[in-house]
Amino acid sequence: MEMTLTCSECGSAIHIHPDRNADTAKCQICSHPISVTFTQEHEDGRLSQCPACGRKDFYAQKDFNRKIGVTLFIVAAITSIWTYGLSFVALYLLDLLLFKKLGKIAICYNCQSIFRSIANMDDIHEYDHEMNDRIIYSGHDFGGRSPKH
Repeated sequence: MEMTLTCSECGSAIHIHPDRNADTAKCQICSHPISVTFTQEHEDGRLSQCPACGRKDFYAQKDFNRKIGVTLFIVAAITSIWTYGLSFVALYLLDLLLFKKLGKIAICYNCQSIFRSIANMDDIHEYDHEMNDRIIYSGHDFGGRSPKH
């Protein structure tokens, strides 16, 4: 498993691999330390609790940079003037190809840490707007379970 944290001081990415002996991750840009707690489960590639914030609420999504996606859409929108909308068809086909090829990542709802190469990815649910809003705006802890209606 590989984990990517966001530095709370400068906003840069911190890439780390699980190590039970490590208790902090240091930002390579500003040297700010971030507390982490890894377990044997993390070293085995299984994700059940976030090493950075201790929460158990994660969502799965495709491993694609959102900024690139927005940029591609803007380019397709601008070029659609000259291509009579065919640039959107090309973008759709590219998106379909990427959807088939790219793997999934898990993201912590609370601290936005990103986890790649997880052994139990099938156990992690897709993004849920209600769950996200209740965690971010009211601090609700679902304990790794989906909201029940």
